[in-house]
Amino acid sequence: MKKYLYLAAIAIASCGTILSSCSDDKISGDSIFSTKAVQRNAFDEWLYKNYTMPYNIEFQYRLKTEETEQAYNFVPADSAKTVKLAILTKYMWFDAYAETVGLDFIKENAPRIILVTGTPGYTRYRTEVIGSAEGGYKVRLGKVNALTDDQLKDYGSMNNYYFHTMHHEFMHILNQKQPYDESYDNISRSDYVSGNWTSIPDKKAQSMGFVSAYSMENPAEDIAELYSIYVTSTPEDWDTIMRNAGNKGGSIINRKLKIIREYMRNAWNVNIELLRTAILRRGGKIGTLNLNTLE
Repeated sequence: MKKYLYLAAIAIASCGTILSSCSDDKISGDSIFSTKAVQRNAFDEWLYKNYTMPYNIEFQYRLKTEETEQAYNFVPADSAKTVKLAILTKYMWFDAYAETVGLDFIKENAPRIILVTGTPGYTRYRTEVIGSAEGGYKVRLGKVNALTDDQLKDYGSMNNYYFHTMHHEFMHILNQKQPYDESYDNISRSDYVSGNWTSIPDKKAQSMGFVSAYSMENPAEDIAELYSIYVTSTPEDWDTIMRNAGNKGGSIINRKLKIIREYMRNAWNVNIELLRTAILRRGGKIGTLNLNTLE
């Protein structure tokens, strides 16, 4: 779900008639910025080493009201669960791209801020907003406090809530930087239904050429859903989607997927088949990861 951040420019007036009083003020030698050393706990040190240094990403787990969408009420994320999600996010998202495309791709294009919250947001349709991307620089991941140890070790559960969401929001960021071929929007133009997608079953949407009901909201969500679901779906899960789609729906999905492949290759030098292989291989190993120790 894209949200755009508009920054208002502030005009600074000259001293004018108060110039003399300005010049009379004594200039203090004290810096307006704190020079105190940053106090980091073990998790902060791990984040600096694993997010900030290699990827130039700030992982925010202490809730800051000014950083969250004002339309929602959030609570802070549980610290122990946040540690585990941070390990998995790096492993399944940033490391997967670094492996297949290179470290510089993530440094240049990843969101500058990952913000986690304990609860999700809720739309006026009462649907959960687990993830959101703002202005190409920040991604929020919510509902952390609902995570269980069993879910954290299960690829299917984590993909349903988080891994798919990560790649979905990342696609929004990439689209903001490099627009995709506008012919994509025309393939299903008459079938987008805005917020009414909540009343449509996934199977019905798939038969119409959408990978999920949410894809029917608008073209931007359609391309982000198709990309993220494709690169995170096991072959078995993808086959189920295509069976539900049938010949007509499957043909439409494949037309859209062809545009996505070309867009990612030409605009970003990303081979989504190689990326998908890396993601699924990593997903098969999350049950063996040590999520209780920061290494």
